Amino acid sequence: MSDFTVLTRQHSDHTLITVSGELDLHTCPQVVQAATIIPLGGKTLYLDVSGVSFMDSSGLNLLVVLRRRLRAEGGLLAVRGLQAQPARLLKLTDTYDLFAIDTATAAGAG
Repeated sequence: MSDFTVLTRQHSDHTLITVSGELDLHTCPQVVQAATIIPLGGKTLYLDVSGVSFMDSSGLNLLVVLRRRLRAEGGLLAVRGLQAQPARLLKLTDTYDLFAIDTATAAGAG
């Protein structure tokens, strides 16, 4: 938990939020705060989770809420770098297909 980081980069046509560490009940508020202060309307939000090896139901809820917000604002949530455990969680909960999943790292989105 102490190694959790959230980095945000805004570009003219998209925003990149890079998350590293465990995405759980204790760390999700930091991602929510980062996404809340950014105007996302009509843009793509790339959420790079290549540094996230564990995600619980709080992380899943965060993805669903972000997706809903972006869709309402005419944007898109693209999840990048999904590791094995978070991917299994999405597949187990039948939510994997809700997200634009990119297995590449975020280097190309920078």
